[in-house]
Amino acid sequence: MPPHMKLSAITLDCPDPLALAAFYQQATGLEPHPKSNPDFAGLNREDGLVMGFQRVDDYRAPHWPGQSVPQQLHICFKVEEDLDEVEGRLLELGAGKPDHQPHDAAKARVLTDPAGHPFCIVSS
Repeated sequence: MPPHMKLSAITLDCPDPLALAAFYQQATGLEPHPKSNPDFAGLNREDGLVMGFQRVDDYRAPHWPGQSVPQQLHICFKVEEDLDEVEGRLLELGAGKPDHQPHDAAKARVLTDPAGHPFCIVSS
């Protein structure tokens, strides 16, 4: 039997933790972690999950879908609202939209956060 483990945190490398935390805070509504600082920032979810952002010197953004700089992590967010509306709001916050979209646009979209990490918004 495998050990019982509960995911407690996901941490993304980035050049500016406070800026990336602000993007995801505006995108998700999660509460800022009280010990955020220029080297590590976090967001807290009600169930205890922390989404963290850590400063990395000489950070290189992933090149999705290519692998010259691998994506290393891919986050998906279920959305209850219209995907076009959510996408528009995220683009206004600083997200990017790669040309390559592997999914049916009515069901999912691939975007990139301001540090270049790919993430999907998926119709629930």
